[in-house]
Amino acid sequence: MELWLKQIRAQYIPRPPYAAVFIYSHPVRLYKILLPFFVTLKIMKKLKRAFFNRPTLLVAEELLGKVLVFKNHQGIITETEAYIGFDDPASHAYRGETPRTKIMFGKAGFSYVYLIYGMYHCLNIITEKEGFPAGVLIRGLKLLDKTGTHLDGPGKICRHLGITKAHYGIDLATSSELYVGCINHSLQFNTTPRIGIKVAVDKPWRFIAKI
Repeated sequence: MELWLKQIRAQYIPRPPYAAVFIYSHPVRLYKILLPFFVTLKIMKKLKRAFFNRPTLLVAEELLGKVLVFKNHQGIITETEAYIGFDDPASHAYRGETPRTKIMFGKAGFSYVYLIYGMYHCLNIITEKEGFPAGVLIRGLKLLDKTGTHLDGPGKICRHLGITKAHYGIDLATSSELYVGCINHSLQFNTTPRIGIKVAVDKPWRFIAKI
């Protein structure tokens, strides 16, 4: 059984005698049934701006295991990458503020969506204090639906969820359409160098959950 399902079951699911057979025989099915109720019962809490207004590496790490919500889609974040400040040549903000990167210099908790290769959208969440450009790229998502699909890549995530440049600049701290929720669930993870870039490839700023 996947580690994150074991942890969710241990934390949230009671074990009365009459439920034991169902819980242990069908943990995946039960989790998918209960997830919508996590939101309804407010077990899942929307992350506030203070969560994102912290050091980017910490945010990137702690986003693992959180739930990304976009309209009717929900998924466990399984992979992230950090891009930090003026000294990171892989960051879009490295060359200063532009109309596209202006959002990176603003408040934490906003969405930064851009297009790569003319066809793939990527979702980032701005971090740290206003005026310091930094953000976290969402690279992996385990869908919480009947398919349980693992979207392993930022382009796959945005294509499946329907996120485009029209969703640039959304405030995740206040939006009811796009936000991140916490179900008090953490995942073990590994760190590796970032991928898909040609500079600053030595920085171990990619966080991958063990699922």
